[in-house]
Amino acid sequence: MALYELPPGEKWRNYEMKALGLRDFARVRIDLPLNPFLLARFANLIVLRFDQIEGLSATAREHLLGPAAEAWSGGACSLPNGMKLVILNPQHGRARTNATLMEEICHVFLGHTPNRLSIVAKDARGRMMARDYRKADEEAAYGVGAAGLVPFESLKKLMHEGKTLGEE
Repeated sequence: MALYELPPGEKWRNYEMKALGLRDFARVRIDLPLNPFLLARFANLIVLRFDQIEGLSATAREHLLGPAAEAWSGGACSLPNGMKLVILNPQHGRARTNATLMEEICHVFLGHTPNRLSIVAKDARGRMMARDYRKADEEAAYGVGAAGLVPFESLKKLMHEGKTLGEE
C-alpha cells in the first residue's frame, strides 16, 4: 500500500484509508468492484426488498414509491438481537442503491450511534416525526462508503482513460 496514491486533503485521505481497510476486510482487490450486498452480512445488516415489508398500508406504500420516491434512499432500524434491518428504495438505480447500502455499512464499521426518531409535535393530520442528525457521522459514512465503492486510484485511472460513469 506504500505506492498507493491518496487523494489530496486530510479529510479525504482519512476516508480513503478507512475505505481501503474496509476493502481489505472484505478481501476485495483495489481494481475489483466491491459488492455492498455481500459485505452487509459482516456488518450485521439484514437487507430486505421493499416488497418484503409486511404491515405497510397501501397508502404508505403508494406514497413512498410515488410522490416521496426521491425523498428517501433507504432506512435502517435496530433489531432486538443487535442486527440492523435495512430497506432500500426500489425506485433507485444500482449506483444509488449501492451507495446507500455502503453508507449504512459504514455507519456500523465506523461505530456511529444510530439516529433516533422522536415525536416533536402532533397536528390534526397525525404525528410529525423528527430525527437527531449528526452531520459529521453522515458525511464520514458517505465519504468512506463512496471511497470503498470507487477507490481514489481507480477513479483517477478511469478519469485519465477518459471514461464516463457508464463505462466503468
